[in-house]
Amino acid sequence: MSRNLQVAAASVLIGVIVLALKGAAYWVTGSIALLSDALESIINVAASLAAFFALQISGRPADDNHPYGHHKAEYFSAVLEGVLIVVASLSILREAYYGFLEPHLPEQPLNGMLLNGAATIINAVWCVVLLRIGKARRSPALIADGKHLMTDVVTSVGVLIGFVLVPVTGWPQLDPILAGLVAINILWTGWGLMRESVGGLMDAAPPPDVVGRIRELVSTHAAGAIEAHDLRTRHAGRMTFVEFHLVVPGDMTVAAAHVICDRIERALEEEMDDTIITIHVEPEGEAKHRGVVVL
Repeated sequence: MSRNLQVAAASVLIGVIVLALKGAAYWVTGSIALLSDALESIINVAASLAAFFALQISGRPADDNHPYGHHKAEYFSAVLEGVLIVVASLSILREAYYGFLEPHLPEQPLNGMLLNGAATIINAVWCVVLLRIGKARRSPALIADGKHLMTDVVTSVGVLIGFVLVPVTGWPQLDPILAGLVAINILWTGWGLMRESVGGLMDAAPPPDVVGRIRELVSTHAAGAIEAHDLRTRHAGRMTFVEFHLVVPGDMTVAAAHVICDRIERALEEEMDDTIITIHVEPEGEAKHRGVVVL
């Protein structure tokens, strides 16, 4: 089992533990706000399972039907997670509405705070781990899972603060109002996840700093060539695809041009893991005098 799959499997286990703690917190208190937190944890478990299966698919090698690999499967996981977050937020809004119509003070508030607080601490620690590993391994599925947990941690802290204020103020309507605010917050997060994932499915380019670094490496290691133009890049899961046209002197041999291409590819692969590079070599008559200037 790969490192990414191990992390995804651990996310499922941790999600179940957190769900059990938050479910218990709602059970002993009857708080609508704590119910909203528990509902979000159900989505966490479902999303973690989706990420696990997506990582299994994305790790498969290229085949005849998928010659560029299966890396985009991770984006489907992130889109699904965004959809699940939207469904959860609508469910929470429904519960908050009925809770506002028939408000009541939570029972056993101390036990509820302890259970929910323990779940929040576990989520906070695991969120940091997920984001760190996801960014290091450029995994959209793990990053999406980590961002969702980050939102869960923030909303859980807000729920706990509000939960303390309910018995202090003696205003039971504060509980469903807080649940509604949680729903709006996670709805915004779900929209952000879907927007980023759709960008990946649409072959969006890497961040400008990454594209700039690619241009710099091509310029520095293309000695002997004239120019490079029509540079195009895209992301597919953890993979970065780079392609461009390399213009060389008309009397240069194929072997000499191949040496330049090898040098550029080696430089890009050393700097950027999981990179697929395609270079189209052209004679100097095809020069466009724009694009990447060879140093």
